[in-house]
Amino acid sequence: MWHSIFAYIKYLFLSKSKYSIHSPFVYDFVTKGLEPSISVEYSQKLNAFRNDLLDDNTVIEVSDFGAGSKVFKSNQRKICKIAKYASISKNKANLLQKIICYFKPIQILELGTSLGIGSAAMRIVAPHAKISSIEGCPQTASKAKEYFQKHQVKNISILTGKFSSLLPKLCQKNTFDLIYFDGNHQKKATLEYFNTALQSIHNDSLFIFDDIHWSTGMEEAWNSIKKHSKVTLSIDLFHIGIVFFRKEQVKQDFVIRI
Repeated sequence: MWHSIFAYIKYLFLSKSKYSIHSPFVYDFVTKGLEPSISVEYSQKLNAFRNDLLDDNTVIEVSDFGAGSKVFKSNQRKICKIAKYASISKNKANLLQKIICYFKPIQILELGTSLGIGSAAMRIVAPHAKISSIEGCPQTASKAKEYFQKHQVKNISILTGKFSSLLPKLCQKNTFDLIYFDGNHQKKATLEYFNTALQSIHNDSLFIFDDIHWSTGMEEAWNSIKKHSKVTLSIDLFHIGIVFFRKEQVKQDFVIRI
């Protein structure tokens, strides 16, 4: 908890408003992509999906292959508690939807389905996109599929298994416009997945990393990713980090307050 507090204070000190952005590409993204509100219709659909999960008292046995939980002490967890404490927040889902509305990716990969709230958020604003999602825990993957069917959230392919096994195969066979990393908040694993995913990029691809200030290890991973030779632009929005690979872009790093 203390790490997150100090990290946020540091972020507030370092972050800049849109008026300090001297990149037309980033300025347009912030003002035309992040500032406008998501439509009420999109918000209502995602709220209905989330609220249904928040009412589900079913208990499942969770297989956790990541950094563990700061909230749960046992792998026996209620669906409603997972939805409340371990799934993507409303603000973060809203941000994810804005990013997708602005860049309009068609080929999307998500690492970490959980209960499917993030997947649903993306599908709602990108009905024509091809979305694949990897989930390590069979029980949560099964619950996500159940709620996709219940809420008619269609055409999301969930692959169940370890990221280290499934990701290389996917990245060798596909090119992705957007990859959302939200499944393992550990430095070593994050860097491993990042390097593997580089096989699947094109000039306009973007990667979104969840909880880049979650721990010292995640901050170290984020700093390493920013410095990678293929990364030409990074944007730190505190809760998430975004990197781009645009060859025409002068290498820059932004910490932006919105």
